[in-house]
Amino acid sequence: MDQDFDLFGNPLVTAPKKAGRPKHQKSAEIENKIKMLLTFGWSNERIARAVGISQPTMRRNYFQVLKLREFQRDMMTAAKAMKLWELGMSGNVGAFKEFEKLLDRNDMMKLDADLRAMQTEPPADDSDDDAPRKLGKKEQAQADAERAMSDGGDWGADLAFRGAVN
Repeated sequence: MDQDFDLFGNPLVTAPKKAGRPKHQKSAEIENKIKMLLTFGWSNERIARAVGISQPTMRRNYFQVLKLREFQRDMMTAAKAMKLWELGMSGNVGAFKEFEKLLDRNDMMKLDADLRAMQTEPPADDSDDDAPRKLGKKEQAQADAERAMSDGGDWGADLAFRGAVN
């Protein structure tokens, strides 16, 4: 009799084990770690090593989190602000002070972004309309010829074209 029995005398049925490593189980803990590391601006390779999974596994199971890479810092700041607001509303004065610091930092970032945008903007075209545009050699020669014809000076009638153009 080669069969094994459990404590109650029932025969143990052993299923054949599958070969290889078990499939990765997606978890909220790992997803939160990935979100936090994306906030720090880490690369996919670095995040996968820190979490302990391969890059293809991370891309396969957490692709929705990875899509939000460029917005993750803003989302984390918003979550932090919301938490500070809730703590402040419950009576925590320190949370309100931190919220004010966060608000001031946000205002400074906005001001900095506005200043950078103003510096990179090309100058308005209104100033160019007042000053005459500098003409090239050929344009200047054409303008001089037209002026000589319109003045009716010494050459006026001699410069007029009387022929037909093919």
